Amino acid sequence: MPQDSPAIDINSCDSEPIRTPGALQPHGFLLALAPGAALEVVQTSDNLVRWTGVAPQQALGRPLAQVIGAAAAGTLAPLLARGELRERPAYLATLGCDGEAFDVLAHAWDGLVLLEFEPAHGSYGADLQHLYPLVGDFLNQINEADTIEAMCALAVNEIRALTGFGRVLAYCFDQDEGHGNVLAESLADGYDSYLGQRFPASDIPRQARELYLANRVRLIHDANYTPSRLTPPDNPLTGKINDLSFCALRSVSPVHLQYMRNMGTQASMSVSLVVKGKLWGLISCHHAEPRMLSFHQRTVCEHLGQILALHIKNRRDADELQFRLEVRRSMVRILGGLTQGADFIENLRSVLPELLHFARAGGVAIVIDDRLIAFGDTPSDEQIRALAGWLGAHVHSEVFHSAHLSTAYAPAEDFVACASGLLAMQISRIHQHYLLWFRPEHVYHIDWAGRPDGKELRAGQLTPRTSFQLWRETIHGTSVPWRDGEVELAVEFRAALVGIALERAEQMADLAEELGRANKELEAFSYSVSHDLRAPLRHIVGFSDLLMETAGSDNPERRQRFLANIKDAARLAGKLVDDLLSFSQMGRAALRPIRVRMDDLVRGCIDRLAPDLPPHRIDWQVAPLPEVTADPAFLQLALYNLLSNAVKFTARSTPAVIRISSEQLPGETAFHVADNGVGFNMEYAHKLFGVFQRLHRMEDFQGTGIGLANVRRIVERHGGRVWATSVPGEGATFSFALPNHD
Repeated sequence: MPQDSPAIDINSCDSEPIRTPGALQPHGFLLALAPGAALEVVQTSDNLVRWTGVAPQQALGRPLAQVIGAAAAGTLAPLLARGELRERPAYLATLGCDGEAFDVLAHAWDGLVLLEFEPAHGSYGADLQHLYPLVGDFLNQINEADTIEAMCALAVNEIRALTGFGRVLAYCFDQDEGHGNVLAESLADGYDSYLGQRFPASDIPRQARELYLANRVRLIHDANYTPSRLTPPDNPLTGKINDLSFCALRSVSPVHLQYMRNMGTQASMSVSLVVKGKLWGLISCHHAEPRMLSFHQRTVCEHLGQILALHIKNRRDADELQFRLEVRRSMVRILGGLTQGADFIENLRSVLPELLHFARAGGVAIVIDDRLIAFGDTPSDEQIRALAGWLGAHVHSEVFHSAHLSTAYAPAEDFVACASGLLAMQISRIHQHYLLWFRPEHVYHIDWAGRPDGKELRAGQLTPRTSFQLWRETIHGTSVPWRDGEVELAVEFRAALVGIALERAEQMADLAEELGRANKELEAFSYSVSHDLRAPLRHIVGFSDLLMETAGSDNPERRQRFLANIKDAARLAGKLVDDLLSFSQMGRAALRPIRVRMDDLVRGCIDRLAPDLPPHRIDWQVAPLPEVTADPAFLQLALYNLLSNAVKFTARSTPAVIRISSEQLPGETAFHVADNGVGFNMEYAHKLFGVFQRLHRMEDFQGTGIGLANVRRIVERHGGRVWATSVPGEGATFSFALPNHD
């Protein structure tokens, strides 16, 4: 390894013009042709004279045949005339030029046709019959591999056997910081092992990674080469320096060459592993001496890399799918447990072990206002409440996660052992309600291939690091990282929890509304018990007293009248109690809906009313009625109450007319019971369907005031609605609508 390498400023690596170096590696030469059939040479590399005997300045402006010979140009001309060149180099032919065989590569870029001539080395490199069957063998082997590491091991062994490099590594870049982690290697004797070690992200600058993504194979034949400059230095068509991104011979960064020499490597090749359009990793080949590979060898290596990348994608997708399925199953079990009881918080308490399993956590805590439930290995209650307060003040996303909590929340240093990692889910947008998962500290070691900060200062400039000796770093204060699938499913889980909470809130709102109505009914009931029920009881007591006072008299008619009044009062009290019992049962009994013929229900009610009908004539006008889906017993009771009311309030009409009809409304069927009775003032219509509400004096029209309340309760339990319209003295129409069930 050279000890007195020139100082190189690596601070400029990210801005270094690695795509436009203006030079080539000298183990081949380049000819740039102007587009068109003339095949005129407009640019060349300055080592042209070494390979062809033609000086660069003499080649410019001449036809290709005058530079490489008529025979060679004649072979290339029809191939170039096809117009099939793209941005990536394609193999055109192997031909002789000035007594030497060259593999000719061509691609179109930056307005030029770029021809690269590489010396053809040996028969093996050009013999496709030996190279491409290797792809089929590799496919058969990799299909049997179960892990990504096993796949990478197969690839590095195959590529080392194919290329003869002394060391072949496969490594992936971590998602967070971009460090390279060595997953597999194949070594010849005398080469240091880097298996399981990590290369710092700074070893490969950002723009170099972008170029690895664009150009999948790169060979450096000899790290000690002297670059061959372009003549003229700029693109003669654009006037700008040439973009050599896709040139196989492109000269590489001096920083990287020094890096190779520091590593004891004279030749290298990299094969990009691209997964889902991103640079997942590299296959990196090293050799202690200069080494050439033919285009065909490099192409086979590229194909092996593509096959490996495809299998990595499939394995990652399969593993991720299996992982998500397991987490989703856990989530479903949790959500199932949350629907069992009325108390949402207590339901969460019942699924605490499953909550731990869901997030692969060591502890879990639920913070709802003043209530705190903790399970497993967690910080103290005070620490959890302080953490929830910090989340409420500083975190505004639905889900927060960190594998190194103390870097964001300094007090977490006090409970690193049990909570180095945190996944926090905000259950409410308004209140500080959180579901918190804690992961314990995971102390681990990183074996670096040399200190990641081991760059040396020479002559005021930083140089590439010179040491690649193993350097171990111990990591404290972090947990096992949260996987993307865990975070995404946590967001989905939160949405489901919020949905359950909203459903419970709606249920509570409905219950509150029902309780409010029940309170009003209870108030009316209290009034009725204190007034309506007390009145007939007073009659019973009063007439009983009179009967006792006249017990010795001989006036049987008077005693008979007192007994009749007592009987009527007792009957009224009994009727009131019966109606109260019926109204109470109406809210508890289960509905048994079936298809019901409304015509039959109406006729049945009229028949029941017949024995009690008043002496005046009633004209029943019943229109054809449709079928509905309802509980027939309840619905008949509602109809009976409406029809009996109509009979009662038409007692003074001669003749009395009661009409029963229906109509189809959007999504529901409405039924109307209209009469020509006394009617009522619409100003008091809101009182009609309340329990114990009357719009007429009991002396004029007897009743308990419960019948219409029963109608409303029955219809609303069917999901329907009730209403009434009237003109005083002209009759009233009572209506109800039931939802359609297709």
